[in-house]
Amino acid sequence: MKTKLARNSAALIVLASFGLAGPAFAQDKTVKIGVLNDMSSLYADIGGPNSVAAVKMAVEDSGLKGKGWNIEVLSGDHQNKPDIGVNIARQWIDADKVDAIADTPNSGVALAVSNLVKEKNSVPLNSGAATADLTGKACNPNTISFTYDTYMLANGTGKALTKAGGDTWFFLTADYAFGHALERDTGNVVTQTGGKVLGAVRHPLNTSDFSSFLLQAQSSKAKVIGLANAGGDTTNSIKQAAEFGIVQGGQKLAALLLFINDVHALGLKTAQGLTFTESFYWDLNDNTREWSKRYFAKMNRMPTMWQAGVYSSVTAYLNALKEAGTDEPLKVAAKMREKPVEDFFARNGKLRDDNLMVHDLMLVQVKTPEESKYPWDYYKILAKISGQDAFGPPDPACSLVKK
Repeated sequence: MKTKLARNSAALIVLASFGLAGPAFAQDKTVKIGVLNDMSSLYADIGGPNSVAAVKMAVEDSGLKGKGWNIEVLSGDHQNKPDIGVNIARQWIDADKVDAIADTPNSGVALAVSNLVKEKNSVPLNSGAATADLTGKACNPNTISFTYDTYMLANGTGKALTKAGGDTWFFLTADYAFGHALERDTGNVVTQTGGKVLGAVRHPLNTSDFSSFLLQAQSSKAKVIGLANAGGDTTNSIKQAAEFGIVQGGQKLAALLLFINDVHALGLKTAQGLTFTESFYWDLNDNTREWSKRYFAKMNRMPTMWQAGVYSSVTAYLNALKEAGTDEPLKVAAKMREKPVEDFFARNGKLRDDNLMVHDLMLVQVKTPEESKYPWDYYKILAKISGQDAFGPPDPACSLVKK
């Protein structure tokens, strides 16, 4: 018996010496990624099934399946309701053994899911939720944010328009966590840049009739009407503002979070001249064009920054998972922070200690119909913004930030 135990112990020592025992070989090479987002409402077009497609592309491009890995992608519709989002996430973690939850748009849902994954020790790879509180006062070691946040959106668009003479603002705000954060952060930037906020009106999520809200904004006489909303709410705001002749009357619309599919839906005649902050544009360079054309072949549309960010976050996660040799969430997150993020999506990207992926951005303007020369040729690049300038320093309210 002792001889057998000795042989087994010796074998384990040999295996360990080759890196084949212990945590580094604990992986079963089975990975489950759940894509949690809005599949049926106002954010379904900018995320939804299109984000699922981006995640599946990341899995395919990782090459891990060809190396014996079994990677499964699940999807769920949180219906923009935090309780539903949390219930799906809990089911995935407890019963389905999901390793990471990707996307999580709707800041109310994302904040609730972030609390759950901290409790359950899982990993959310946020791309769609914008509230800067996820890496500020509500930060935790598990939650990673990759694509944009309300601070950088405000710092890009709000600062540029105020400096350009739009020194009085009125906000049209979606009445939930995302809208509140975007109004707050943009208002702070406007006042710090020498402008003044004249007021705000808040509308329910997924509103079809903006007439009363737009009339209040119009009567404010503010030079800029800041749209602190997204998706269908933003496109409906812009369409109905055109019907009221708001821009023709001398006021400017600031779409604080706009996506290329929104421009496509509005058409250049309606969207022309809109100025906003982007972290990705399909026609920026050869790398963005190559990936976007592959995406287009699958989805018959060009990708949004949201979908490109989902792909980039899942790619970084899979690379870190492989290199860490374990699926333990905090160790994978630590591995993700070790290397810069440099791909078709991110330029000069770096995951900071607060779990925010800081990267370079662009201030863009929608072209006129005459300026557009081919399908999806929609943006003029007005300025490039460094990630350090756009995202600013880590929020001291985050417990992860070294004091």
